[in-house]
Amino acid sequence: MLAVPAIRALRERFSSNQFLLCAQSQAAEFLHECGIVDRWISVESTACTALFGGSSVDDRFLRDWLSRCDLAVAWTHDDAGVVAATLKDCGAATVVVGSPFALTLSSIHQGDRFSEIIVGQVGQVSMTTLSVPKALRTDAEAYLATCGLVGGRPLALVHPGSGSRDKCAAPEVLLPVLEGLEAEGFELLLLEGPADHELVARLLSRKARPPVLVRGLSVRLLAGVLSKVDLFVGHDSGVTHLASLLGTPTVGLFGPTDPTRWSPRGPFVTVVQEQPCRCLSWEAVRNCVQKPCLELSPQAILAACRTVRNAGVNPRIS
Repeated sequence: MLAVPAIRALRERFSSNQFLLCAQSQAAEFLHECGIVDRWISVESTACTALFGGSSVDDRFLRDWLSRCDLAVAWTHDDAGVVAATLKDCGAATVVVGSPFALTLSSIHQGDRFSEIIVGQVGQVSMTTLSVPKALRTDAEAYLATCGLVGGRPLALVHPGSGSRDKCAAPEVLLPVLEGLEAEGFELLLLEGPADHELVARLLSRKARPPVLVRGLSVRLLAGVLSKVDLFVGHDSGVTHLASLLGTPTVGLFGPTDPTRWSPRGPFVTVVQEQPCRCLSWEAVRNCVQKPCLELSPQAILAACRTVRNAGVNPRIS
């Protein structure tokens, strides 16, 4: 999701070219449906495994594409130059390989680092929201209908988890937020990701009126749901970046990660961080028991929700 603005910038630069994306299957399929790329191939496929492993690429489709390729970009570590050499050997005219985590990059925000690798300069990439195709919105409407959510009150989707439990606020922080949103007229949806079961269970055990539980959604269906809700609240995670990219009013909750580097971007985004993390490494974060950086104020979160909801007319298509 962080690379989407850089991909769009490439499309403007090479407006007559077709684009092939090698990425995780669900994300690649979604970006293809949105028209960001013309074709896609799973990074888990044997063809991509060979490509990034420096082996001979036998896949006819990929070899044919690379043989006619004007520019191949790989956002990955390649200290030995194996990936660059393989792309060149397959016929790519110009090859750019670089990791967005490289210490040599000057850009502060992670999203800008993808662009810097391509253009070799620092500067924020222009942000425009991603339009969700009508088919995905229709699927989301049908899914929400099965949950009993048809019209009526505005919808708020809250994600208590993230890719790491060390980035997540405690239920004691989120429970008053859920209750406050309900008091303000929202119908609540609670998103449970693959690693979020324990956090969600703890939150639900303290909730007298349980919200609608959303789980097991594909990226495309989740994007459709995000395009239909009126507010999203989540931690530093891929879902939060997806919500902001879609133009959903988004509140990002930050603790150990630095929002100057990882904050979601979009026209209706605000970040809540009260105490910057004092840990010097991610290992220190994992070993930190108290985690004062995640002692967020429920009142501050609710205030941020009001701010982002009142920021302007929501551009999403209903």
